[in-house]
Amino acid sequence: MAKIFVVGLGPGDLGGLPLDTYRRLQSGLPVFLRTEVHPVVQDLKSEGFNYRSFDSLYETGERFEEIYLQMAQSLFEAAQQQGDLVYAVPGHPLMAEQSVQNLLEQAPNHPDIEVVVLGGQSFFDAVCTALKLDPIQGLCLLDGTVLTQDQLRTDMHLLIAQVFSQAVASEVKLSLMEVYPDDYPVVVVRAAGVANEEVIKPVLLYELDRVECIDHLTTVYVPKSSERQVLQRDPWYVANLVKRLREPGGCPWDRKQTHQTLRPYVIEEAYEVASAIDEDQPEELAEELGDLLLQVLLNAQIASEYGEFQVRDVYAKLADKLVRRHPHVFGERSAASAEEAEERWQAAKQAENSNVHQEGVLDSIRKGQPAWKLALELQKKAAGVGFDWGDIRDVLAKVREELEELEAEIERGSKKTQETELGDVLFAVVNAVRWLDLDLETVLAQTNRKFEHRFRHVEQRVRESEGEWGAFSLEELDAFWNEAKAKEW
Repeated sequence: MAKIFVVGLGPGDLGGLPLDTYRRLQSGLPVFLRTEVHPVVQDLKSEGFNYRSFDSLYETGERFEEIYLQMAQSLFEAAQQQGDLVYAVPGHPLMAEQSVQNLLEQAPNHPDIEVVVLGGQSFFDAVCTALKLDPIQGLCLLDGTVLTQDQLRTDMHLLIAQVFSQAVASEVKLSLMEVYPDDYPVVVVRAAGVANEEVIKPVLLYELDRVECIDHLTTVYVPKSSERQVLQRDPWYVANLVKRLREPGGCPWDRKQTHQTLRPYVIEEAYEVASAIDEDQPEELAEELGDLLLQVLLNAQIASEYGEFQVRDVYAKLADKLVRRHPHVFGERSAASAEEAEERWQAAKQAENSNVHQEGVLDSIRKGQPAWKLALELQKKAAGVGFDWGDIRDVLAKVREELEELEAEIERGSKKTQETELGDVLFAVVNAVRWLDLDLETVLAQTNRKFEHRFRHVEQRVRESEGEWGAFSLEELDAFWNEAKAKEW
């Protein structure tokens, strides 16, 4: 069985090579280098070191993924033809080395070839030493060639590797600027641990791609932040703020809340979002969306305290639904238009309910809508099967009946029963709106505008009289109201 010995060349200094790695490189076996652009290679060449490198692939390939796959294929082919060989990569073979990962993933397809990974000193050790940084404080190691803002954690130290050119540094800078201020301090570390070549250069973020020493030995260090204006842009920071509000010593009001007490605020904040959208105010919309998100996080925190679910479960259920109902995006189906996408959504939704017994008249009604609208939908569905009044006079009689029952309960003073009877009144009024074929939202909006116009007139008359509200009797205020009313006609 042929073997591919994978060794690491260390961060760049010949003194960083393990003795076993040095012997493998000098063993006489064919040696393949991922790249010869590495300081230790120059030292080895002076000792008569022979090798073959894959540097030409970087010039002909278009994407790194394809290049590293091609490297793995070439190594397996060479091992089949020549037997044992050595594959040497910068740093440690298992630290930021996609080509080695490809070798390990493809090894089961080549049972006659064994991939043996040996050691090596990684750039990670050298960079942490140069920065005097202890990773236990919390550190993320990221790839600069595929960096995205969702990977960034402002409460942790970041090491961004593979920043091998100013073009990559520019892309890294733009991703970081989505989360950090333009003048946030970062550090460019080049050739860490290599004598006479190591460079540690602090710069401001906006200067990152202007640093001249950037090359294949460059890593960018982003210190973790303690500044609130930086940390608060992280979603988990906000979630932890909400958690703190509910903990002992937190906010008495927040600690008192339940799902039921928060219900009105969820609806209220949703309407505030809709209002901000109508007014086309981006900054206001961002603020209102934050208020709505607070309701999500508060309910999720309360649920976690009772062992019901956590905020991660909210994310998971949403993600699962998005994937399931978008087979034209995440599956094999396609959609050429918004209408076709809607059809795919509805089909996926129906498939979810295919095993649910749905013979009930009311089963298809969406519960996630305002209570008045839900009442209207319930009444329409019931009317569709004949469960309805025969005449509008019957509907109005029901309104009067419910009002009388409410009056009786007000006399008795039972708060809970008053709530029930008032609900019956409102339900009957919605029924009257349906019978008159009117739109409740429009009807109420008109009345709101009428009230506001008349009340503003009353307010103006009070000001003109140079008095305070309390100085006027209800009869006098009502007279002002009737003045406004008369002007409408």
